[in-house]
Formats: sequence, C-alpha cells, structure tokens
Amino acid sequence: MSPQEKFNALPDIMPQPSGSKGIYKSSIAIDKIVYTSGHVPFDTKGDRIKGKVGLNMSTEEAKAVARNVGLCILKTLVNDYGSLDNIKRVVKILGMVNAVPEYAEHPIVINGCSELFREIWGEDFGVGARSAVGMGSLPDHVPVEIEAIFELK
Repeated sequence: MSPQEKFNALPDIMPQPSGSKGIYKSSIAIDKIVYTSGHVPFDTKGDRIKGKVGLNMSTEEAKAVARNVGLCILKTLVNDYGSLDNIKRVVKILGMVNAVPEYAEHPIVINGCSELFREIWGEDFGVGARSAVGMGSLPDHVPVEIEAIFELK
C-alpha cells in the first residue's frame, strides 16, 4: 500500500485541528524539504487536548497524544501537498513534552508520533533523526507539541 492508502486505512479517530493562535504557516517547502510548524493535539471537536505529563497525564496517555499530533501533521501534509504519496521520507522530528521537572520518559512519549510515521513510510523512510525534550509549559497547556521535517519526492 502507498503512504496515502496506509493513512486512509488507519483505524484512528481523526482529530479536527482548529485555527492557530499565531502568525505562521502550518508548513513551508524550500526546494524538496518541507518544514512543519509545531503541531499540537486536538480532539474530534477541534478543542485542544490539555494536560501535564507526570501530573495529570500518564506516559501512555501522553504517547497516545503524540500519535494524535502526528495525525495532525499528516493532515497538514495532505492539505498542503495533495497526498502523502508526494512525501519521500521523514527527515527529523522535534518532540516537546510539557512535563513536571522530575519527568524523564520524554522519548517514550514521542514514540507515539515516530511509530505512526514508521507505519506510514516504513522503517527506511518513516524513521528519521529525532529529539525529544521536556518543557516547563507549552501553549494552551497542551501536553505535546511536535514539529517535523520531510523530504518531497
């Protein structure tokens, strides 16, 4: 199956991202490199999912939220570039986790997004470089924000 067919076949309940609160583009391409802005999680009504990992959200819940953010990124790619089939590979992911100071499982949380991208493009093209870092806060008290870089075909 192609990346777009894999996306269309996902059993996930799709989030409904709503408008941004800032002045930016959701993605921009320079030559064959696509940079996405930081994406945050949304529920099916378009409301932001909120929480602080280690306080009122578990690692497993936050991992599911990171997958949700990955879905939002994929929706942006489809909207901006027509199809995930036009994306060759994942280059890099930067995952930010809103967590209590003593929290240390940021990479496990961001695996939610990384595993999704691997499902779509496979091991060779769906796994790129990555950073997973903790933050004292994120906009609107969301638990996860992720930005990514992709290569176009």
